Amino acid sequence: MSDTDAFISRRQFCAGACSAASCATLATLFSACGGSSTSPSGSATPLSKAAGTFNGSGVQVTVSGSALASVGGAVLVQSNAGVFLLARTGQNAFSAIEAVCTHEGCTVDGADGDIYVCPCHGSRYDRSGHVVHGPATASLRQYSSALAGDTVTITL
Repeated sequence: MSDTDAFISRRQFCAGACSAASCATLATLFSACGGSSTSPSGSATPLSKAAGTFNGSGVQVTVSGSALASVGGAVLVQSNAGVFLLARTGQNAFSAIEAVCTHEGCTVDGADGDIYVCPCHGSRYDRSGHVVHGPATASLRQYSSALAGDTVTITL
């Protein structure tokens, strides 16, 4: 060994090793939250929210004053019975599906045109709840719905 070699104490070595391990861990965490994840692109628009009233056998939602007033409109219905995606698919027709993503349970709350988008990992579903693009592999649960006057009832 030459005179230019420096000795470090065990304490200095352990402190340096812990610092390096901490930096590596933080770098891994930050990269997992960064742009290379499978999260959806910025093209999803948040859906407007509508309050649903649970009546014992279904959830009632008022149509007027919401995006449901016109064909093609969709809302995120929040109620004591759950969270639903409700879309007006025709003059008197509606599509009602559960808003809980089948991949990891996030609430699907955005849309890209007629496609619902999960904000967590980018799963995409059509208005019937079928998977268009994963990582989800199972469809969203569908519910029947009926329009009476100005109220849509989602039957549970």
